[in-house]
Amino acid sequence: MPRTARPFTVRAAVRTAVRTAALAALAGLLGVSPAGAAPVPVQGSSSGSTSGSTVVTGGDVSWPQCPVGMGIPARRSLGLPMPGDRARFVVIGLTNGPAFTPNPCLASQVQWARDRRVPVSAYAVATWPTARQLARYGAAGPFAGTTRRSRLRNVGYAEGSYNLRRLASVGLILPHVWIDVEHYSIRPWSGSRLDNRAVVRGVVRAYQDAGIATGFYSTSLQWPDIVGRASWGLPEWHTAGPRSRSVALARCAEASFQGGPVVLAQWWTDTADHDVVCPSGPAAASMPAYFTHSP
Repeated sequence: MPRTARPFTVRAAVRTAVRTAALAALAGLLGVSPAGAAPVPVQGSSSGSTSGSTVVTGGDVSWPQCPVGMGIPARRSLGLPMPGDRARFVVIGLTNGPAFTPNPCLASQVQWARDRRVPVSAYAVATWPTARQLARYGAAGPFAGTTRRSRLRNVGYAEGSYNLRRLASVGLILPHVWIDVEHYSIRPWSGSRLDNRAVVRGVVRAYQDAGIATGFYSTSLQWPDIVGRASWGLPEWHTAGPRSRSVALARCAEASFQGGPVVLAQWWTDTADHDVVCPSGPAAASMPAYFTHSP
């Protein structure tokens, strides 16, 4: 799960007809408008309101919620609880932390959402490649592979493609996937922001080629430190850390780190990651642009 500054952080193309039907169904459930329609107030179950809209809360989960002891040695699962019954959406991690490692209980977490008819989004951490990964994937992909940075873009593309295969393995069709860009102790980024940016650019390209929109989970400190002054203008997911929902809501109004709108904000406790849809952002007007129901 994305947990900035914590001891543990958490291809088939989307067919237009299926995606449209899924988004329309979700719009009906949430009482919101499909993308492109006039904004309407978001309906939610949580108390409190901002700008006349009810706050919609949910949570993000990944390998820490798997039964204790699963996963790679550096990221053994913790058996943390899934979100409570009042969660109106869930963002599910596709990997066991670093790229090319599977969330060991992705299928059961997707089934949890299906059983509760909870809208779903997904995220995956973008990480610096190992030497073996660079050798394996650097020459294969949409980029030339003749320079170091084009090889790094191809590795990023392979990271994104791996995540798309994880989605396909559980039959999950999504309109949007979050890319987590943060410092990661078990796979540190390089000292070159341009090289790091090449990896992230490849990940973005993989999702775009599959017809899936993307956005970034990061912070105003970590983003420029990792990739420099990269401005994609994509949606953003901000974190308040171990604070409160009110502090997380305040993150909705903070400055963008790469020129995009802030649509989700997070706060966490020792046992759970909580998230809120920014009440005045584009997600509030059209949640179907970011979440879909499991098919």
